[in-house]
Amino acid sequence: MRRGLLSLGMVASLGACTVGPDYHLPETAAIRTPSASAPLPADGNVATAADLPPRWWHLYDDPVLDRLEQEALDGSTDLREAAANLQRARAVTAAAEGASEPDFEVEGAAERARLSGETFLLDEALPVATLGDAGLSMRYQFDLFGRVRRSVEAAKAGEEARQALLEAVKVTLAGEVARAYVGVCSAHEGLELAERAVSVQEAQADAVRRMHAAGRLGATEVTAIESRLAAARARLPEERTRIRASLYRLAFLLGRAPADYPREAEGCTHLPRLARPLPAGDGASLLARRPDIRAAERELAAATARIGVATADLYPQIGFGLSAGSSGFLSDLGEAPANRWSIGSLIHWSFPGAGARARVRAANADADAALARFDGVVLSSLREAHTALDAYAGAHDRSVELDLAAGAAQRGAEQVARLRQAGRAAALPDLDSQTTALAAQARAHAGREAVVESQITLFMALGGGW
Repeated sequence: MRRGLLSLGMVASLGACTVGPDYHLPETAAIRTPSASAPLPADGNVATAADLPPRWWHLYDDPVLDRLEQEALDGSTDLREAAANLQRARAVTAAAEGASEPDFEVEGAAERARLSGETFLLDEALPVATLGDAGLSMRYQFDLFGRVRRSVEAAKAGEEARQALLEAVKVTLAGEVARAYVGVCSAHEGLELAERAVSVQEAQADAVRRMHAAGRLGATEVTAIESRLAAARARLPEERTRIRASLYRLAFLLGRAPADYPREAEGCTHLPRLARPLPAGDGASLLARRPDIRAAERELAAATARIGVATADLYPQIGFGLSAGSSGFLSDLGEAPANRWSIGSLIHWSFPGAGARARVRAANADADAALARFDGVVLSSLREAHTALDAYAGAHDRSVELDLAAGAAQRGAEQVARLRQAGRAAALPDLDSQTTALAAQARAHAGREAVVESQITLFMALGGGW
């Protein structure tokens, strides 16, 4: 009895042993450096005191964009794939956890046979008989060295990485939907400007032709204005193509066929604008928010756990099994003479050779590579955020100057128009000033589009708020 208790105590103490390193974020990781958590660069258009909200597109206060984003989150094929990958990871975790449970097996058989008499040291043939066998067996593997625990740990970390990757797909999807919607809005606005430019160029061409017919201008001037008119008309199909391409892109992102593009998006004719400074937060909130950083960190945890799995293979596997059943004539199954049972220990140990030890070294190398990838993702995320902030600031400043230039050109065109009405200016200078004003407005429009594009890029670089 005392010997049995001692054996149970030894097994219990061994059961507490888990080989391999326990996971913790290395002190040398890039995410632990003070500069990684430092405040992000900001100006009057970016607020670092406030974090990015969960659904950043609401900052544009555009109901159509809100509906498109929600539909994309419900129907995107990329999200469906990522969700399926997450379900698979959860199944892998469940399978790893199941390895800690006993294995049960039920078997039964019946046959009509004649057994060999010599098997039983008999000289005569045995009669034909109906034989049967039925039994239940159970096997249990002690997790003495933590192989199962480390496998579960690796599987759970992999599952959490897949969850983070699902969130990363959401970030990318939200940004792409916003970009496609902005493409529709921008192209509509660009088409309006192009149509106005064509109208002015046609008026200029008519004026030049009349002056040429009157002998006041040469053929060179006619050729030049016709070239400018053709160039202005060429912008029309370009902008219409941009509209259709953006609508088709939206349809794809929403999980639809191109012909089933969202009709409500066609009504957007002006670029969306933020109503307040863009909230960016600081470096620490960025690192906590970016799902690709979380995914890389969880992959590092999984790689660390797999070191323990490989190390546990260096040690013996110990378990026990029991079985009970009944074998013999089918009519006697369940009777005492036919019943059987057994219980015993199961020990398996492949003495570790060069291959097993090499697998441990390979697992350690995988963990080192995972740490390097994690550091790379952290540094890349910080680079993307800083670059996006600088790009947004530059685009905003450029847009302000282009708006000022467009305003000045428009005022100049209005002054020339008043002079013409007063009989103090000819038609061509008036039309030229209108062309100049429209060109300035087109540049200002391109500047505003660049601002919105840089905002979306910044939202994605900041982690999208997920």
